[in-house]
Amino acid sequence: MSVQVEKLEKNMAKLTIEVSAEEFDAAIEQAYQKDKKKISLPGFRKGKAPRKMIEKMYGTGVFYEDAANIVIPKAYSEAAKECGEEIVSQPEISVTQIGAGQPFIFTAEVALKPAVTLGDYKGVEVEKTPVEVSEEEVDKEVDKERENNSRTIDVDDRAVEKGDMIKLNFEGFVDGTPFEGGKAEDYSLTIGSGSFIPGFEDQLIGAKIGEEVEVNVTFPEEYHAAELKGKPAAFKCTVNEIKVKELPEADDEFAKDVSEFDTLAEYKDDIRAKLLEKKTADAKREKQNKTVAKAVENATMEIPEAMITEQVRRMADDFARRLQSQGLSMDQYMQFTGLTMDALAQQMRPEALKRIQNSLVLEAIAKAENIEVSDEKVNEEIEKMAAAYKMEADKLKELIGDAEKEQMKSDLAIQAAVDMITDAAVEVEAAKEEEKTEE
Repeated sequence: MSVQVEKLEKNMAKLTIEVSAEEFDAAIEQAYQKDKKKISLPGFRKGKAPRKMIEKMYGTGVFYEDAANIVIPKAYSEAAKECGEEIVSQPEISVTQIGAGQPFIFTAEVALKPAVTLGDYKGVEVEKTPVEVSEEEVDKEVDKERENNSRTIDVDDRAVEKGDMIKLNFEGFVDGTPFEGGKAEDYSLTIGSGSFIPGFEDQLIGAKIGEEVEVNVTFPEEYHAAELKGKPAAFKCTVNEIKVKELPEADDEFAKDVSEFDTLAEYKDDIRAKLLEKKTADAKREKQNKTVAKAVENATMEIPEAMITEQVRRMADDFARRLQSQGLSMDQYMQFTGLTMDALAQQMRPEALKRIQNSLVLEAIAKAENIEVSDEKVNEEIEKMAAAYKMEADKLKELIGDAEKEQMKSDLAIQAAVDMITDAAVEVEAAKEEEKTEE
């Protein structure tokens, strides 16, 4: 096998790969052996027809496609290693010469990893994120816990009010005719939740249990059922049940019930401390994101479209796996959302581009700063992972191959680069604060 590399515009390259005639002829024979069981010829039992007879009947190229599919993966893999280029996309394959007794030649158009020209990345200025916790935020957390500890009680001495949880029967009519999906019994609905068509829930306020109420609404123009878009509808509704949440009082007794503290004040202090800790961590992440974004903004690189396409494909595959873990297929997701794969890819494209830019710039910074990750650091990271998975570190090390360890080194070097440029940005921020104080 031989390979020639032709550099194209925008960090693309064309590999011309030649496989020997002997190797391709062997692939034709392999394709024949695999496919002959499916072929019947008059005068021969199924699977027993000689190759020459099959080629005479169906043409000399009958096995070429299968032979090419046998040869291409191995030849491309070897060529990708031999060419010495860092390929960052799936290949676009084109066959240029195919035939028995002659070399098999094909081309693979690929994206190459772009070079990055770094701009300023040390000590860049980014907007400061204030870290404060208000009393309203503390009270909101207390109210969430009150909600979690609420009890539901039946109400039968008044009409429906906003916030009530009701059960109702309803049947919808358009032009006096019932429509599919417009009827239900004992449907659970929280008034004010916005679960129904705009205006529906508001018209149930004031309804009493057992009383039939007519609710008149208009389906939105963007409604999912085409036959109902923009149509006025009347719903005959009967409220069967009204329930309300009864929340516990926010006092010392409540604090004792839901926490390790004896007073509401102590409980609030703990909430405040936890919120501050979370906000501090969030602010650190935001500082890192802004610093990296500034370094990317100051850098220059030309990213090939094929590289973005490959990143989108990986993101879509990851998204499909997450859906599958929730018991949902990609086809079902498309049906529910009305999206197409092309539309999903367009949605993912900006994030894919951002990930590529961040990765390229941070790799370049790590290289410029001679950031290297030792085997000891990798082992420390594996031990942390083992603790998280509740495994023995040695057993986890056995499961992690050399390629995975090299990827871990790369990831740790990138994180070290993030920490370095963020620390430098913090130092600039501190110096400016000090200057203001001196003034």
